[in-house]
Amino acid sequence: MTRIVLRTRPAVLFAGLMLIGLIVFLPMRLALGWAGLGEEGFTARRVTGSIWAGTIEDAMFGDVALGSLDASVSPWSLLAGRARVAVDGRGDRGEGALHGALIASRTRRGVDSVSGVLPTGRAFAPLPVTQLTLDSVSVGFVGDACTEADGRVTAALGGDVAGIALPAQVSGNARCEGGELVLPLASQSGNETITLRVTGAGAYHATLALVPTDPAAAERLTALGFIASGNGYQLSVDGRF
Repeated sequence: MTRIVLRTRPAVLFAGLMLIGLIVFLPMRLALGWAGLGEEGFTARRVTGSIWAGTIEDAMFGDVALGSLDASVSPWSLLAGRARVAVDGRGDRGEGALHGALIASRTRRGVDSVSGVLPTGRAFAPLPVTQLTLDSVSVGFVGDACTEADGRVTAALGGDVAGIALPAQVSGNARCEGGELVLPLASQSGNETITLRVTGAGAYHATLALVPTDPAAAERLTALGFIASGNGYQLSVDGRF
């Protein structure tokens, strides 16, 4: 019987074990840096722990607060040159805690099955959006082009505009269109809509469209900078996450 003996040079074996050890015990802070999340606008007050059990305190994506998160990264995905960061909200915002995963590699980035509530602050000012609720939202960008988008997004609205009472919320399903992420959000009546378009570079264009039934309200909307479009009036804002 012929036996095949596999031999590995001690130096090669030692180097391989060292590499695996470095990955397995890698601090979460370094893993997030390697994933390039900071370049996408992701910041945090403090990051502690290892890739197995890390903590991200007061995380932010641009001007949108994500809260404090427990996080873990698959070391094997890092060896393959990509990162899938599973995040789990620590409950500091109650039922609004974020759950899902952030994905990053040299060519692809996005989120996978993310659910939770995001307070938007003044990120979309002067549009009256106070928070976004995500329901199993997945988005993928290859380069700067949106290649996949799914899940439902609901925007909570606050106050009124030119004396026009706004619905409590508008909602719709995420999709890709022309290489951009598009969130077409509408009220039940369809008279109030917000369309949010996001590019792979992090820039966004948001448009609030209203269909007033009162001629006097139409005049007030024009005074606020709304532009007549079709049978309604629109106000747009541009920004960057």
